[in-house]
Amino acid sequence: QVQLVESGGGLVQAGGSLRLSCAASGRTFTIYYMGWFRQAPGKEREFVSAIRWSGGSSSTYYADSAKGRFTISRDGAKDTVYLQMNSLKPEDTAVYYCAAQVGHLGKYDVWGQGTQVTVSS
Repeated sequence: QVQLVESGGGLVQAGGSLRLSCAASGRTFTIYYMGWFRQAPGKEREFVSAIRWSGGSSSTYYADSAKGRFTISRDGAKDTVYLQMNSLKPEDTAVYYCAAQVGHLGKYDVWGQGTQVTVSS
């Protein structure tokens, strides 16, 4: 049993920054990967970034749209994953979700409720 709660979204101007947080609770030792996804109005959900949670590794992965601007990190002591977003663009506007691969690799089967990020021109 794992639960995820996102926070940190808000309204920023283009070029600004936001830091999203995803706090995990429950059986967090069963998590393999933690990831960030986003969904803009009228668009499909898309992958943003992921980080290895277990196995003694913190390997990170980024979508092309996030490389060079976003940074994913984790704080194991707090069971929290962060997404630092810099140089934000209006096209980054979306609901951002964190998700976890729990008990196995390959499928994100636990999701948070989402946090809104709005970037104004």
